[in-house]
Amino acid sequence: MLKITRPQRYLLSILSGILMVLSFPYTGSLTPLIFISWIPLLLIERTISTNNYRSGKVFVHAYITFLIYNIGTTWWIWNASAGGALMAFILNALLMAIAFYLFHFIKKKLGKKVGYIVLPLVWIGFEYLHYYWELSWPWLSLGNAFSIRTTWIQWYEFTGSLGGTLWVLSMNIMLTLIVEQHLFKKQPLTSTKTLLISASLTLICPLVISAYLYSSYSEENRPIEVVLLQPNIDPYNEKFSASLESQLTKMFDLADRKVTSNTSIVIAPETAISWSFYEEDLSRLPFYNMLLTRKGKWKNASLLTGASTVRFFETKHSRASQPMEGGPGFVESYNSSMLIDENNETTFLHKSKLVLGVEKLPFSDWFPFLEQLSIENGGTSGTLGIEEEPQVLKTNNFVFAPLICYESIYGEFNSEQIKKGAEVIFVITNDGWWGDTPGYKQHMSFSRIRAIENRRSVARSANTGTSCIINQRGDVVQQTEYWKESAINGKVNLNKNITIYSSTGDLLGKTFTIMAGLLVLLSLIKSIKPLTTK
Repeated sequence: MLKITRPQRYLLSILSGILMVLSFPYTGSLTPLIFISWIPLLLIERTISTNNYRSGKVFVHAYITFLIYNIGTTWWIWNASAGGALMAFILNALLMAIAFYLFHFIKKKLGKKVGYIVLPLVWIGFEYLHYYWELSWPWLSLGNAFSIRTTWIQWYEFTGSLGGTLWVLSMNIMLTLIVEQHLFKKQPLTSTKTLLISASLTLICPLVISAYLYSSYSEENRPIEVVLLQPNIDPYNEKFSASLESQLTKMFDLADRKVTSNTSIVIAPETAISWSFYEEDLSRLPFYNMLLTRKGKWKNASLLTGASTVRFFETKHSRASQPMEGGPGFVESYNSSMLIDENNETTFLHKSKLVLGVEKLPFSDWFPFLEQLSIENGGTSGTLGIEEEPQVLKTNNFVFAPLICYESIYGEFNSEQIKKGAEVIFVITNDGWWGDTPGYKQHMSFSRIRAIENRRSVARSANTGTSCIINQRGDVVQQTEYWKESAINGKVNLNKNITIYSSTGDLLGKTFTIMAGLLVLLSLIKSIKPLTTK
């Protein structure tokens, strides 16, 4: 019988958390460790099950593991908000522990027949649901661990990043079974031959497939020239206090050094226009003439920039609508992307995936008083307005997917934009809130996954952080240095072809969520039945 002492269980919980941290991008970047990081935790669950210990012990040990994972990989959130960091650490670890406990609960109720197969179903179901509910925080999805090993995951064009999660869990389960049989049941390795072969094939086959896809993939030669701006304006001490005119002058001066007669679009970062304005008033504002005058020097180049914008509504439009001071009606604030195209026509699109605590207060639909607890990181605070669905923009005869900051970690959201005709992805962001930490590096690396999933080039403009160009294989071909005023002139190839992932989205997530839900229901029925028969 598998038996691990109480102190050993706590040590194994800590070990699992440390291995997860070390395997994650830029908090260790020792990616192969992800394939063994769950083994200690799974051995704990196994010993609790086989010895009929209280199931609550599984939750306790899982919480220790996932709290270490959350703190060790995203500690940098503290630089932006101590309260937001504590909320992220505590709540996300809690949700992960609940998901792991559900795996244990189902396995216990339905018996050996379901076994470890329950774990991928429940965990991928959890990761998928974590994309869509009020407390969404998919930063630590297991498939993101490979964002710096893009030659390993070219097959994400079929599965998306959830395929990476399945790969991780499958490897950990098989290796756990091998460890259990060899070390604890004292069986010779020859008795685990089938498992060893299965584990080897599970590890090697995706790598071989990826290597083939990487070497054989060729981009269609349809280039456009882009200019990416990195003005490096301090978000704490300058961005929301210095004059808007001086900030815009800095950006246009950077652009003028790089724009050529062939430039199709100039891309400025999130909230580059940092002072809020009513969208319908844009043409009457003093800085608008400056935008057109400076842009007029670029021949036919369009301008995509971030902006803090406001709209007026006669009646309440959404939970983001606030009563207008001193008069009837409501106003709604947005984190927007603003396109001034080659004909000087202006289009606004609003950020849809909002950052918890800064741009969105969860459950404030039901508890409006929560809006008073919002974190202010410059600009606006409280829940912002959003687009009802993913949108695309068109300029100079090409269609692009605009992603604002946090939106770039949502794979299925981006795939919807691709299905609507986007031929290239533009990311605008401001990663300076976290300082010189793993945060901005991780954020950039997730854009490499979006490039592979959709086979779209990515051009990324960051106020501070990493501005870069990523090709359709996920390679970073040009990038800036951190905390350095800079600009990039480069070419990206357009692509109209639709990948399987772009077409189906997170089909793996949808399927596994349904299956996990059915297993939870069956387990609950089995728990209730004995009570009704007594």
